[in-house]
Amino acid sequence: MARERYSSGARLYDALSAEWPVYRVGRTTAIERLDPRPGERVLDLGCGTGLNHSLLDAAVGPDGAVLGVDRSAAMLEVARRRAERRGLRTVRLLESDATALDVDAARSALGGPADVVIATYTLSIMSDPVEAWRRALAVARPGARVAIVDMKEPHGSARLVAPLARAFAGFGGADLDVQPWRMIETGARGVSARGLRGGHIQVRVGTLPEAPSAAADAATSEEPAA
Repeated sequence: MARERYSSGARLYDALSAEWPVYRVGRTTAIERLDPRPGERVLDLGCGTGLNHSLLDAAVGPDGAVLGVDRSAAMLEVARRRAERRGLRTVRLLESDATALDVDAARSALGGPADVVIATYTLSIMSDPVEAWRRALAVARPGARVAIVDMKEPHGSARLVAPLARAFAGFGGADLDVQPWRMIETGARGVSARGLRGGHIQVRVGTLPEAPSAAADAATSEEPAA
């Protein structure tokens, strides 16, 4: 049911997802810390309607590449129209379930291995986030910079808005207990952590090991905690 809800909400997603008042800060924080550079290649895993793409396109410049991967043709159509409307010439789109991502196809679309991998508010809706992240890391070069932004129940005084947080998460079929950012904590170096909006938004950014096999193995070394 989560898959159908995700796709059927494509046209209304941006309007109903509380992007600007709540969730955009997670994207901007992660991208700022990733520091994409001119000419770099970026994999945007589970890109949805392309809400990361303007920021990424501006960072990598005309010689860079941004590949948005999503399983929903409806979401990708919104992302395609957004890119055309804003003149985002670096953006390419690939329809694929992240858990079955063809690594060679993704690298070909990017023009080489990814320098940066980002997944925002998407791993928590996937059937197998560990496999999805493993495949994403296989697209990346050794030493690539990676980020996961996702959600959990808010804490402290922010618990007062927990029902609202659950409602927004439920709109896209997200599971607030998955905590996929733990895959960066166990599989990357120099990890920076940030909790936003009363801890509801969790941002993790790090750098993959230089040995490619170690990067892929680390992603599967620990299941995300419930």
